[in-house]
Amino acid sequence: MNNKIFKNLDEQIDILKSKGLVINNYDEAKNVLFKENYFFLSGYRHIFMKDSKENRFIEGTTFEELYSVFVFDRRIRNICFKNILIIENNIKSIISYQLSKKYGYREKDYLNLKNFTQDNMRSRQVKDILNKMKRQIRVNGRQHTATLHYMSNYGYVPLWILVKVLSFGIISELYSILKTEDQIDIADIYGLEVENLVIYLSLLANFRNLCAHEDILYNHRTQRKIKDTKYHHMLEIEKFEDEYIYGKNDLFALVIIFKEMLSENEFHDFIREFAYEVDILDGKVDVISLNCILNQIGFPNNWRDIIE
Repeated sequence: MNNKIFKNLDEQIDILKSKGLVINNYDEAKNVLFKENYFFLSGYRHIFMKDSKENRFIEGTTFEELYSVFVFDRRIRNICFKNILIIENNIKSIISYQLSKKYGYREKDYLNLKNFTQDNMRSRQVKDILNKMKRQIRVNGRQHTATLHYMSNYGYVPLWILVKVLSFGIISELYSILKTEDQIDIADIYGLEVENLVIYLSLLANFRNLCAHEDILYNHRTQRKIKDTKYHHMLEIEKFEDEYIYGKNDLFALVIIFKEMLSENEFHDFIREFAYEVDILDGKVDVISLNCILNQIGFPNNWRDIIE
């Protein structure tokens, strides 16, 4: 097996040039590669390639265009992350309020097995998730300021404090093991079906982790798919083999989730910020069309119409 060996900046640029990338400003390209990492930047090359088999850039593709997509992805990742955090805070607040009101505010009360689904097939999952939550109480009980305060002064950690140290992934799992009536009460607040909210929280946790670790966002696809929504129909998104080709497990699926879980003003702000970055990118990339890039993201050409 061949080893990947270290390449200096000049060698990295030579590799890009050998694949047909145009380097207009050699020093600036070296500076970008030094700060941003060749490996991460090259992760955006695929949309500029002639085809999936030929590892060469479309004729005329410039380093500036490649870097523009890199920057675009960073900026929309920050925009998406900010809005995922809004939903994360909202759902944590809602779940902690609903469960505390019904089952009590001490962990021995709200983490009681009888408060969760009694499906025998899921008993192991329930115990696993509750153990994760108890572990967070142990780990953060003497470290996190709020949990330390409650442990020191009251001897317990209420759920509205515990949720602050729980990952979105655990919150997503927690919702999935609630009793059906509790799931319905929470889903109704968003005007959603329980099955949809279960999937939405799972996808949000997936995208959150991706954004937090600065992974490539624009062409990310999740394993789970959201169900068909009225927005797929209203936007007349194209189908292939009776399934919508956009807005199922891509970035536009996240936009649909935002549409259904953010407030109207929050969603309008998101679309305005996202559209601003799209317009900037449109002015910087010439070798491929803007719609080509948006389709890679999973956006239909009329994606802006979702705001209506």
